[in-house]
Amino acid sequence: MAISLDFHEKVAQITFDDGKANAINPDWMTELTAALDEAEGRAGAIVLAGRHGIFSGGFDLKWLATNGLEKSGELLDQASRLLVRIYGGPKPVVAACTGHAIAMGAFLLLACDTRIAATGDFRFGANETVNNMILPAFGIALPRARLDNRRLVSAIIQAELFAPEDALAIGYVDRLVAQEAVVPMALEAAARLAALPGAAYAANKRKLHQGTIDEIEAAIGSY
Repeated sequence: MAISLDFHEKVAQITFDDGKANAINPDWMTELTAALDEAEGRAGAIVLAGRHGIFSGGFDLKWLATNGLEKSGELLDQASRLLVRIYGGPKPVVAACTGHAIAMGAFLLLACDTRIAATGDFRFGANETVNNMILPAFGIALPRARLDNRRLVSAIIQAELFAPEDALAIGYVDRLVAQEAVVPMALEAAARLAALPGAAYAANKRKLHQGTIDEIEAAIGSY
């Protein structure tokens, strides 16, 4: 399985590891959604962790090449629902970004409440323009909500990829630590968040994010 679920007292850890780039396709998103269902039911906070060297490289290009335009709309709708689930969900979600986060991987990172990332020769960002792709609604709405507005043109339109220090400055991540400390620090942060009053956390998170959620949801079914 590409996705595993473990529990550390009040924290659920969901780990992505397909042995490669953690490529995102419909089966992967279905598996992650099932893990989120169980995690939300049993834990006070959730950690999303990548494998060593990579959080996610984005959508599965082999799947896209096989299924083409016929299924791409369904893929984007499913991705939109997943990102809204994380960005607007009731539980704190902490990203343990263990390496590269590119394209859909970067948007998944932006959807998390707190983002702890590894130092090293890694890149963060949306490379859709380079690949001659038009960004979906979530590819505009999430960066607009989470990134430094002064860098949005270079980050989104011009497809600049950022090293960890620049990713911290622009807002892709909240904290940089050594590779081996990423998951322990994320679990520690999640444990602190799990101790906060859950109903108030959920309500305030939803209120703060509602405008971005509405923008993403409005595009579902239109791809």
